[in-house]
Amino acid sequence: MNSTVYKTLPSAPSILIILMGSIGDVARGLCLVSHIKNNLPKSRVTWLVEPLCSEVVRLHPRIDKMIVFNRPKNILGIRDLYKELSREHFDVTLDLQRHLKSGFFSFLSGGKRRIGFNRRNSGEFNWIFNNEHISYISNELDMPKLHHYLKFTKYLGLPEPASLDFGFSGLDEKSNLPDRVAQINNPFIAVVMGSSWESKDWFFEGYHQLVKNILSSMRRRVVLLGDGSQVSSATKLCQKADSHGVINLVGKTSILELVAILKAAVAGVGPDSGPGHLAAAVGTPYVSLFGPTSPMRAAPYNCEHLVVQSKISCVSCYKKKCPDLNGLCMRRISVESVQEKLSLALETSGA
Repeated sequence: MNSTVYKTLPSAPSILIILMGSIGDVARGLCLVSHIKNNLPKSRVTWLVEPLCSEVVRLHPRIDKMIVFNRPKNILGIRDLYKELSREHFDVTLDLQRHLKSGFFSFLSGGKRRIGFNRRNSGEFNWIFNNEHISYISNELDMPKLHHYLKFTKYLGLPEPASLDFGFSGLDEKSNLPDRVAQINNPFIAVVMGSSWESKDWFFEGYHQLVKNILSSMRRRVVLLGDGSQVSSATKLCQKADSHGVINLVGKTSILELVAILKAAVAGVGPDSGPGHLAAAVGTPYVSLFGPTSPMRAAPYNCEHLVVQSKISCVSCYKKKCPDLNGLCMRRISVESVQEKLSLALETSGA
């Protein structure tokens, strides 16, 4: 269907958004909820998500209902999901995930209008399950994923948003901070270690030198963040750095605490990962280190000027493991270039 021809929506449409993960994608997609509600105030918005990202979705105050697909239950989880979807009567389903599973769930939703990505921009036969599709994007890697998501609201006939609201503005970060962070009196910088892709990870000595420089020349405290896979690296870093200036929370925070820490920080720094998009969503400038992914596609919102990427021919290869160069694109990112962008981020935040 031509995306310039809009169908009339009911005055109070029931809309299902399917975006189950990752955390970065969910964080970006949350802006669609506020945009829909601002233009369709009587609408009812439901969000389908998996357990890992459910706490992020739960934070948006304008989502009317959240449905969690219990993925670990496998076929029983699908049965339970079908029962829950059957109780609803969706006018529109927006399938923002574009793989087989999301397409199948879009079909199970029973939405009268099931809107997905164009066939040539989707995978795993996702397009078969949807009966309408947004227009094809030929240069997809040059379009920010967030803007690609907004093509769905444009397809519905909604105007371009003047600004984006991710739903975190009302979050009281102070009451949700871990005690060790709440006790910090001076501005601090959140340093994110690691990501879901091995090829995105920066080298240990880079982190070590950056943290040392933040503590000495920038005179800021450091809060280390990351998942359980980075615990040993974070422990080693703290042993080598000034432990009095570093709070190590790697593998120790809930999603709510993570969002609160990122909102309280004056700046964040780390690889292309979910916390970077959460930081952007709460308005904290985030210096993102890019290697195998495209900053044109994936740079955090309003932080595009804070991207650091080395200049070698194989960047943006989109391989989760570096094939034969031992992560050269990430190892070529210098501490000096990261610190330069971090200083710019601090100017942005006025800290």
